Amino acid sequence: MTNIRVYTISELTHRIRAILEDEVGAVCVEGEISGLKTYASGHCYFSLKDAGAQISAVLFAGTRAKLPAAAALKDGQKIRAYGNVTVYPERGQYQLIVRTVEPIGTGDLMRQFEALKARLQAEGLFASDRKRPLPALPQRIGVVTSPSGAVIHDIITVLGRRFPNLNIRLAPVKVQGAGAAEEIAAAIALFNRLRETGAWRADVLIVGRGGGSLEDLWAFNEEAVVRAVAASAIPIVSAVGHETDYTLCDFAADVRAPTPSAAAEIVIAPKAEFEATLRRHAESLRRALTRHAEHLAQRTDTADLRLRHALRKQVQDAQSRLKNASAKLSVMRERNIRNLEARLQLNRQRLTQASVLRLERGRTAVAALARQLDLLNPLTVLERGYSLTRTEDGRLIRSVADVTPDSPILLTQVKDGILRSRVESRGSHGCDVRPMGLKIES
Repeated sequence: MTNIRVYTISELTHRIRAILEDEVGAVCVEGEISGLKTYASGHCYFSLKDAGAQISAVLFAGTRAKLPAAAALKDGQKIRAYGNVTVYPERGQYQLIVRTVEPIGTGDLMRQFEALKARLQAEGLFASDRKRPLPALPQRIGVVTSPSGAVIHDIITVLGRRFPNLNIRLAPVKVQGAGAAEEIAAAIALFNRLRETGAWRADVLIVGRGGGSLEDLWAFNEEAVVRAVAASAIPIVSAVGHETDYTLCDFAADVRAPTPSAAAEIVIAPKAEFEATLRRHAESLRRALTRHAEHLAQRTDTADLRLRHALRKQVQDAQSRLKNASAKLSVMRERNIRNLEARLQLNRQRLTQASVLRLERGRTAVAALARQLDLLNPLTVLERGYSLTRTEDGRLIRSVADVTPDSPILLTQVKDGILRSRVESRGSHGCDVRPMGLKIES
């Protein structure tokens, strides 16, 4: 609630009145007069009602004096009233300020007006969704009006005061009498045909004239003008007559201005307002950028805190996982060491057993070989009484035929030594071996 603006009653009432006057503005209503009262001041107060609702209305003395039909107003009378919707602040009541009043069913021109209005409205020429917004900052403004009247002078004066150096292009036309409607429609078509190039380029058009009677304004009720206005690709402001005057051109235009001077005020805001708006926008943009930068800074700080928290958590989680992994690794290492020690012990036992077995087998084999060697050892044969005879050069004597008298000395090995001998001839009886000495060898 602290950010909601607090209005005074007067401020709220004036705001509602401004909205009503801007959004609803001038209207034409039909209804039955009720509670008519005329005061000494000449002001006339009454209500206009139909079967479903009613609205308060006031006809001020100055306006009433200009309206012949106003003198005959009475309760129960059905009228058509033209005026502006506003708010009476003292009572907080919305009301219609009546500018023109007509009894229902009077006047041929009005019947023609209503008939053409109904037909064109049925075609959609007055539909609100066809109306376009005016450009915010037009550079070229086209004007369709009489070159000799006060209208063009007022428009140029107002535009020059509000925004100097605007490009204003006048299409001079008749605004009353025979041929006026055709000239007005042709001027609107000319601006549209040359809207992209040349001196007739325009961002917005003002079409209008000064006040007058219904007959004086009738050119702006002609079908040719209404259709030209509705077909225009350039936004059009209709400024025909005074505030109380309404034409079909008003309904077909994108915007209706109560007077030509008001039309000049509508198409362009004062330059100072644009400058003030630019300053406000610049300040709003600066504040928005500052707020955005602060918001980004806060988001950055928040993200930094979250990132730090996430990193700390990740580090803690990683440390916890590392600790768990280290503990598991220690357990596995201890288990593996125990397994390796058990396997080593088992292998040691197996190796010892295998070595013992291999040693026993080796001993058995050596013993067998020793026995075989003993069997094959010539010394063992010598132990049994045998001997070996060799020559000194080591040649083994196996037969008597292996020696002759001239053979070298023989060496005979017995169990406990070596006998030396030589071979002697016995004539025809062969040879004898005679000992020459004994050598004992261990």
